[in-house]
Amino acid sequence: MRRALRDNRVVPVLALSLLVRLPTLGAQRTVAPTAPARDEAPPRIADSAFAATVVRLSEPPGFFDTDNLISNESSYLHVLPRLRALGVRGGAYLGVGPDQNYSYIAAIRPRVAYILDVRRDNLLQHLMFKSLFAQASNRMEFLCLWLGRTPPARVDQWNDRSIADIVRYVDNAPRDEALARRVQGAIVRDAMATGVPLRDGDRAILARFHGEFVREGLELRFTSYGRAPRASYPTLRDLVLARDTEQRQGSYLVREDDWRFVKSMHAANRIIPAVGSLGGPRALAAIARDLAEARESVSAFYTSNVEFYLWGDGSFERFARNVAALPRDSHSVIIRSYFGRQFGDAHPLAVAGFGSVQLLQPLSDFVARWRGGGWESYRALVNEGAR
Repeated sequence: MRRALRDNRVVPVLALSLLVRLPTLGAQRTVAPTAPARDEAPPRIADSAFAATVVRLSEPPGFFDTDNLISNESSYLHVLPRLRALGVRGGAYLGVGPDQNYSYIAAIRPRVAYILDVRRDNLLQHLMFKSLFAQASNRMEFLCLWLGRTPPARVDQWNDRSIADIVRYVDNAPRDEALARRVQGAIVRDAMATGVPLRDGDRAILARFHGEFVREGLELRFTSYGRAPRASYPTLRDLVLARDTEQRQGSYLVREDDWRFVKSMHAANRIIPAVGSLGGPRALAAIARDLAEARESVSAFYTSNVEFYLWGDGSFERFARNVAALPRDSHSVIIRSYFGRQFGDAHPLAVAGFGSVQLLQPLSDFVARWRGGGWESYRALVNEGAR
């Protein structure tokens, strides 16, 4: 996603079954004596610990000139074959932005996910998704509740249906205003029940976001304030049906098992959204410390094109320093997006017909290059070491 100058995101801190520092006077940090086994899912994080971690990590919000309800990266799935080839799996996932993160989470199957965004609205949107996952029994019901469409009478019979069939149904289903009102009420109640402190107006924002999805349905596009969406921006339908470079559909909504994995992560409070800049003073550094104490390595860090804005506002150096502190192994990668139109050129790895390109860089390579003197420009950053 394109960000505003100060827009940087980091994933919320999910308790890895390992540690939670409560943001209360005299609170103590509890650290598990050993990290969980690679194939062992950590237990559910208590609601109080989830809320406390969101508060502890969060920084003062910044501004971005869009509601950022969906991604504008038509190429967001192109990186999946390379993630598979490199064995990127498990560990801790870090990311920015809305629900494109869920497709990466479904592919990587991390034990914990942190979603960080400079916009407080992004935190609220992930609380909206958390509620929608809890309300829905399967992908079909999830999409219907999300978009305010009347579900089929036997929604349980759609578990094995293709995503094309599900999208076709949703496209033709009538908008259900009564259902939408009930869902919005549940979203607000569920958000309040998390214990994450809500401000004046947050409940209205939650309802407004859901209402926008209901109004636009699968036709919704990424929109900046005061400007019409670019024709090259994908619709929500495009993102749901998107394919990787091997022509495999890869959205978290394509397979019931992938959707259920993300649902289980939310149910266990292991997807933690927070407010903060990737180049900010608190969130990313705190995540690095938490992961180090938990002896957990980063599997993937999805930065979108936030580094472009960090470079512009002078906070890239702090970002790089915090990235260097993240625990990593030989499989740890950065996933970034590049919009060549920003410079009037295309990246060598760009796929014809797509306005963005997804790039991978091993985390160790990023740190080595930064410690070796860094890059002369943002363009050098996205070209050197990219896969």
